[in-house]
Parts: sequence; structure tokens; C-alpha cells
Amino acid sequence: MSLDQARSFLARLQDDQDLRAEVLAAATADDVAQIAAGRGFDFSGDELLRLSGKKVGRVTVTKQDIPGEYN
Repeated sequence: MSLDQARSFLARLQDDQDLRAEVLAAATADDVAQIAAGRGFDFSGDELLRLSGKKVGRVTVTKQDIPGEYN
């Protein structure tokens, strides 16, 4: 299941500072999903957003609302 893949990725994110920095620099959930795909995890940005507001291990998924994002 893809949500399990997302949770596994978030668990890895806890201990990998370089990966965390890359994810924090990503602009969208789809960008994060692409970063994860490059490391063998399979989930979409939409699936990642389903975890928004939830804590997975020591990582909390937070959706960032950027004003003017869709001009």
C-alpha cells in the first residue's frame, strides 16, 4: 500500500539529515514524492497529503499553504 511506503519514507527521513534538507527545500508534495521515488519509495503527493497533520515517528507532516501559489 502506498501509505505504508510514505510512512516508511518518513521513518527514514527521521535519521537522514541530508534527505530531510532536500525534502524541506521541496515546493510541493509531488516534489517530495519524486525525491522518495528516487530512493525506492512509491507513493504520490496526494497520498502524502493524506498524512498531513499526523505524526509518523518523530516527523510531522505539515501542508504549507503558500499565498498566490496558483496564479
